[in-house]
Amino acid sequence: MDRQASARIDLECMLLDETKEPRALPLPLLEDITKSFSADHEIGRGGFAVVYQGILDNGMVAVKKLSNTYLYENKFQTEIQCLMKVKHRNVVRFLGYCCDTQGQVATHEGNFVMADIQERLLCFEFLPKGDLSNYISVDLNGETATK
Repeated sequence: MDRQASARIDLECMLLDETKEPRALPLPLLEDITKSFSADHEIGRGGFAVVYQGILDNGMVAVKKLSNTYLYENKFQTEIQCLMKVKHRNVVRFLGYCCDTQGQVATHEGNFVMADIQERLLCFEFLPKGDLSNYISVDLNGETATK
């Protein structure tokens, strides 16, 4: 069994067993379950990331693809460390991460150079009821209320 197939089975098992620990996930698996991060699978967007729905045989996950990762490598590592520790029924469950770097030949000032292309992704359980902002609001006094 190849690494991607094994990782897919592990991810599907994590959806069923909340005691499973988050783990490294291969980029090809995350590309496969999001149909290469297609616009049809996009479920959210922010200043630093796009979130995609990943479809598995036994459920769905949310895959957060970070942008400009070379600027925030330390923050990415810190976020993973924090997410690995958080386990609470009121917090979306962190399933895994992808930290992939590929060399790619590019031209720079007329020369061929090898450039590192970084992909940094986070994988969470999928919550089907949408964004939390749809359920809470903040009034003019800064008080939080549920909708």
